[in-house]
Amino acid sequence: MEKGLSTTGNTDLDQAVKQWLQYDKNPKTVSMVQELVKNGAVEALKKCFSSRMEFGTAGLRAAMGPGISCMNDLTIIQTTQGFCHYLEESFGNLKERGVVIGYDARAHPPSGGGSKRFASLAAAVFISRGVPVHLFHDITPTPFVPFTVSHLGLCAGIMVTASHNPKQDNGYKVYWENGAQIISPHDKSIAKAIEENLEPWPESWNTEEALKSPLLKDPYQDIHTQYFKTIQNHCHNRDINKSSEVKIVHTSVHGVGHAFVQSAFKAFDLQPPHAVEEQKDPDPEFTTVKYPNPEEGEGVLTLSFALAEKVGASVVLANDPDADRLAIAEKQESGQWQLFSGNELGALLGWWMFRCWKKQNSDPAAVKNLYMLSSTVSSKILRAIALKEGFHFEETLTGFKWMGNRARDLLDQSKAVLFAFEEAIGYMCSPSVLDKDGVSAAAISGEMISYLATKSTSLSQQLTSIYEEYGYHITKNSYFICHDQNVIRSLFERLRNYKGQNESYPTDCGRFSISAVRDLTTGYDSNQPDKKAVLPTSRSSQMITFNFSNGGVATLRTSGTEPKIKYYTELCAAPGNSDVTQLKKELDDLVNAIVENFMEPEKNKLQPKPE
Repeated sequence: MEKGLSTTGNTDLDQAVKQWLQYDKNPKTVSMVQELVKNGAVEALKKCFSSRMEFGTAGLRAAMGPGISCMNDLTIIQTTQGFCHYLEESFGNLKERGVVIGYDARAHPPSGGGSKRFASLAAAVFISRGVPVHLFHDITPTPFVPFTVSHLGLCAGIMVTASHNPKQDNGYKVYWENGAQIISPHDKSIAKAIEENLEPWPESWNTEEALKSPLLKDPYQDIHTQYFKTIQNHCHNRDINKSSEVKIVHTSVHGVGHAFVQSAFKAFDLQPPHAVEEQKDPDPEFTTVKYPNPEEGEGVLTLSFALAEKVGASVVLANDPDADRLAIAEKQESGQWQLFSGNELGALLGWWMFRCWKKQNSDPAAVKNLYMLSSTVSSKILRAIALKEGFHFEETLTGFKWMGNRARDLLDQSKAVLFAFEEAIGYMCSPSVLDKDGVSAAAISGEMISYLATKSTSLSQQLTSIYEEYGYHITKNSYFICHDQNVIRSLFERLRNYKGQNESYPTDCGRFSISAVRDLTTGYDSNQPDKKAVLPTSRSSQMITFNFSNGGVATLRTSGTEPKIKYYTELCAAPGNSDVTQLKKELDDLVNAIVENFMEPEKNKLQPKPE
């Protein structure tokens, strides 16, 4: 092996390491690999080099570090070369239209990697091929990238972010010309193009030249102005906003959201929210939190609650680090804080968006052209509202890539898409961003909170009113951690062959009778006359949904980005059935039966969600 390094005794591994050292020009990752070889650290080398990061519809997400299994300068160049090559094949006018690249504030000093560095390298690759690049000069929220694709009519967008993942991770998220995240078969074709373009092109490392190129533009100012102008279409109570005395606390959890949420509140004439000082500036170490994910709840919001008590605020808004998601907590009369689930916020925002729309549209026929969307593992509350109010509701597969693409199809058919959400605290409140957007959602929530305050109504009280009117929808979602793919596979296979023969799914779970089963891994749906699922299916991920005779629905699925087996359960009651205690007990019993009978955590050695 060159540079006087000994071999590992594993031919494929030696070959991979040799190629790496030939291609990589980052001194930090080069010396990390050389050190591993010198020390004969075969296991560590295997971890870095045995398999390349998989490019899927969510792009890439992995730890920053050396080797083909990690995010680093070389893998970013290789990925971008593949993506660029695929775009050259897909668009005859790529050199006229160009692409946009944004990034968050993540950084990994040991390997010299970081979002801004990766974004510059991606820009260098495109510029070396004569493709115009709109590269933001500073950090931006993820939603700004799809907004820019649509606003400027570009061929594609890249956002370098790992969202709410742990600090050592980074990611590479890709948008198509329609402003939505890519879906199959684009991911397969890009993955193939990456494999065919592994050797860095002559100018791919040359970020200095690229940053001086006339092909490089900075869209920051223009997009900032246009975005905040566009979201004002969703501001309907400016007078109330101006005079509102409601105090709100906001945290960006060491991410990019602070300045943008302040600007969004300003665009709505709302009082600026009180920012959590210790968390408002970007910090790649996420110093004050264990996980930078507001969904994980109280631990992330401890400082927010303390500030709220100090300034007398009753509501806390929290963005995740790339500001595409939003969590909300409200102080209850008991003095306790209630963190709303994504499903509860979906109900509140869905109600509010429809209420505002109705006030603007006096023509009763217009509702027939109106759509709301949610993912199949999210609450069915929008379906209940749609049934009563007369608009259309559609369900998609899990993930905003599906809702964004479906929304684009509907918009192209001159339909109005008012709102979409997923239970993982993601909301799309404006068709100008065909992805989840925690910045516009924060301002719209601020306006809703201010309006409700004029009626002396809290968010919790309004949520109860929605359930009283449209039927209680009680949800309980969680997950188990499992690093063993074989265990995951056998758990799901057991559910498919429950009675010892193929496609013999369970007919009950403990005392609960099952009325229907849909398996989006195999494409089976017992509710369809031909037993074939209507939603797209994918062999590469596990997902089975059970409908129960008592109105319960439960979905078990694997995560595309984390070692988790997730479960989502909901009990939908008819309007008028408001014995919440009984409904909650029924759902708790159902969840316990599912965990015990279907997931078998002891037998499968599953780790419960950390408290």
